[in-house]
Amino acid sequence: MAQDGEVVIIMGVSGCGKSTVGRAFAAAAGFTFHDADDLHPVSNIEKMKNGQPLSDEDRLPWLQALVDLMDRSCLAGENIVLACSALKNRYRDTLSSGVSSPRYVFLDGSAALIEARLRGREGHFMPGSLLKSQFDALEVPEVAERVSIDQPVDAIAQEISRRLWPAGR
Repeated sequence: MAQDGEVVIIMGVSGCGKSTVGRAFAAAAGFTFHDADDLHPVSNIEKMKNGQPLSDEDRLPWLQALVDLMDRSCLAGENIVLACSALKNRYRDTLSSGVSSPRYVFLDGSAALIEARLRGREGHFMPGSLLKSQFDALEVPEVAERVSIDQPVDAIAQEISRRLWPAGR
């Protein structure tokens, strides 16, 4: 099957700015934004709300739903940005198993910076107490654009554009 759409996955630990940066980047690039958190089953959300990290088994149906979303979008010719933790290599392998051939952007920041951001975040189901488990699970991707989060959101979005499309889009 031919792939007509493009997928960019903005990834990293909870609190690194995936959704905020993803929305800004998608708006600037003219892509549609999707937040992977919106596809978590209720059981996963409840587990995280209760301070329990998800197991690989918990994540599998969620990852497959994301692959399905990316494939549908690409086959329809839609360009999308997906904010998704994608912490482990095997998760990224699953996400890359469909027709979409996503490109990855890793939002990189220190634990201290991200912890400070999490303390100021309201209304999210992921508690700051799980940040350590996120860093413990993180396998820094070898094939991704690595962008520092220690700059304003618009600057991060512009840097992502420059790195993905050095000659312009």
